[in-house]
Amino acid sequence: MPSFERATPCVGLPVLASVNTRQHRSMPTHGIGRWGHLVTREPPKKKKDRHQMKPILPATDTAYGTLNVIVSGYDLVIVEHYSQYIHNLCNRLGIKVSESYALPTKSTEVMLMQEQGTKMYVEALLKTHQRVVQLSSLDASLCPLFMDVMLKCQPEGVQLAVKVHTEADYHARFKARPEMEGLMTKLRH
Repeated sequence: MPSFERATPCVGLPVLASVNTRQHRSMPTHGIGRWGHLVTREPPKKKKDRHQMKPILPATDTAYGTLNVIVSGYDLVIVEHYSQYIHNLCNRLGIKVSESYALPTKSTEVMLMQEQGTKMYVEALLKTHQRVVQLSSLDASLCPLFMDVMLKCQPEGVQLAVKVHTEADYHARFKARPEMEGLMTKLRH
């Protein structure tokens, strides 16, 4: 039975030294199976303006219009995973998800007043995280099943709301920047 031992490089014998080097790239069969050079390259697509509002679909007799499923809570990880679960559930049930995005985090300070005094001090800082899964044309016959599964799998500490998408919901996605708007008005005048 032959012994399979590793060949060590030998300075005295140049033949054994070449055994340890890779020569497959210089062989005539190199490149067999590669097809990337055969496909014509498409020019890169222009980036769309990121802030274009999509049209709001109206409701019909058999389907709802554009709906927002809003998931909110204090624990970022649970809110993020539950919104991912809703997105995957929609994909499995064949419900079209038009967008999935995060709303700006809201901070709330909880302040306590001393027993004998008027001074208040900050007890805690609560951050509310929100995620929105936007559905388009949800079938009316599938809606009760979808809502039932969502509510049964809702984790503790997470609020769930479903409402019709409006233009105000679209504008709530973006943080207001009054300093930037003030500078823009100065530039215009």
